[in-house]
Amino acid sequence: MDYKSSLIQDGNPMENLEKQLICPICLEMFTKPVVILPCQHNLCRKCASDIFQAANPYWTGRGSSVSMSGGRFRCPTCRHEVIMDRHGVYGLQRNLLVENIIDIYKQECSSRPLQKGSHPMCKEHEDEKINIYCLTCEVPTCSMCKVFGVHKACEVAPLQSVFQGQKTELNNCISMLVAGNDRVQTIITQLEDSCRVTKENSHQVKEELSQKFDTLYAILDEKKSELLQRITQEQEEKLSFIEALIQQYQEQLDKSTKLVETAIQSLDEPGGATFLLTAKQLIKSIVEASKGCQLGKTEQGFENMDFFTLNLEHIADALRAIDFGTDEEEEEFIEEEDQEEEDSTEGKEEGHQ
Repeated sequence: MDYKSSLIQDGNPMENLEKQLICPICLEMFTKPVVILPCQHNLCRKCASDIFQAANPYWTGRGSSVSMSGGRFRCPTCRHEVIMDRHGVYGLQRNLLVENIIDIYKQECSSRPLQKGSHPMCKEHEDEKINIYCLTCEVPTCSMCKVFGVHKACEVAPLQSVFQGQKTELNNCISMLVAGNDRVQTIITQLEDSCRVTKENSHQVKEELSQKFDTLYAILDEKKSELLQRITQEQEEKLSFIEALIQQYQEQLDKSTKLVETAIQSLDEPGGATFLLTAKQLIKSIVEASKGCQLGKTEQGFENMDFFTLNLEHIADALRAIDFGTDEEEEEFIEEEDQEEEDSTEGKEEGHQ
């Protein structure tokens, strides 16, 4: 809500105006010059200089012979980061409008009579204003309390001097807190950057790991296809051989069947002369056909395919042992084995000598 709507809503416009003219650092009304930040919030130049110095302790001020590149700090109202040039706070523009409003407000306040209750009054002496500070009890009080009251044995000091001291101390605390908040924000930014880089690195190594496993899958698929092709080739060769034997035996069977039929018909021939004309040749054909039983055969176990059995236990163990860093360990193990073999070879040569 801006100060105009606040003035309309509340009953006392001057009090609400005063709230709009309070510096968020010193908690007092803005003092000239008033600087305006890039985020449109206002600060006293001195307060802006204090938080700028707290956030940039090594920055060299005006008049120094050392040239600095500037610095940065965060607006205490909205936490917007303000980046300064080499002029520092003196490079910020003055808010003349706010300064004119402050002048008009102070003139209006000076023309109004002092209202009762505008200054804190003592609880023990209702007609006495609080005008001193008890250093012993660390509380503000009135002169009557010092002379006749509970603070007559205490050490006191002028209220204004204590007020300025504690105000300065509070201002320093605010500056330190603002600087601490900037450091915390810097740490948060660094941690957020770490999260982002961690995600990017994780994504990269995941991609690399996936590519390596895809390569292994491709090698396995290629090897699988090669071995299956060899089995298929062996299968086709054996089947071709067996089918050729089946064809030969089938042809021999057909011939034998026809000879049997012919021989049976010859036996039914009643005439001896007719029978003898064909009997000798028929007997010779039957004898030759009987020798056909000596055709080729398959050896025992011909149909077995045990030759293509694989023992992949050691490869399966190697796959199960895949882990991060194993490549370096395997290289070290191989180097140790090579060194042991070299030592053993040298020992044997010395023994022969």
